[in-house]
Amino acid sequence: MSPRAKIAIALTLFTAVLAMGASLVLFVTPAVASIPVPGSAGGALDPGMGYLAAALATGISALAAGYAVANVGAAAIGAITEKPELMGRMLILVGLAEGIAIYGLIVSILILNRLG
Repeated sequence: MSPRAKIAIALTLFTAVLAMGASLVLFVTPAVASIPVPGSAGGALDPGMGYLAAALATGISALAAGYAVANVGAAAIGAITEKPELMGRMLILVGLAEGIAIYGLIVSILILNRLG
């Protein structure tokens, strides 16, 4: 296995760990959005915390996706220059990194629907 392929695999694994961290944020932000307003009857949700949770879900997942795409894209270009037949596999890896931002957007839309 060439050194560039090893680097591509290492960056992919690092990106997977980063994606797991972003996924943790996506699971925590709905809990933040569910904090009730102190002293309210019926457990009304605090809209300020809901908007903060939606912003965190979108913002942090977009940052993580940008970082992931930068690393995976650079490694993909290096691997493709050595072996052009890896093009399809590398496009799949870059697409998986892009999915992090889409998940964050979906979670923030669900949070905002619950507030309104």
